[in-house]
Amino acid sequence: MEKWTAAELNDKLKQTERPIILDVRAEDKFAAGHIPSSMHIPKQKILPGDEQDLNGLTVLPMDQPIVVTCTTGNSAQRCATVLQEKGYQVSVLDGGITAWNAYKQK
Repeated sequence: MEKWTAAELNDKLKQTERPIILDVRAEDKFAAGHIPSSMHIPKQKILPGDEQDLNGLTVLPMDQPIVVTCTTGNSAQRCATVLQEKGYQVSVLDGGITAWNAYKQK
């Protein structure tokens, strides 16, 4: 699975064909700050477990690239694996929102 750096994602967001950014962090972390225009689906809705609700993923298009992010990239990697198995075109933001924030503060 492809990993994008914050710089690569920033460049992709400037293009006409922009990827969808899927933030899988908890609601409070998402509300505290996220990449502009991110979609939010908490990881509990994607990862196998008691709350998994893959029906909620119908908002994600199957024909567009999706970049999954979380705080540091670990949960994003697990969620991206599940999504890839379902047929989605996914990548992961390497280092997550932590790397994104560090990049944007430069």
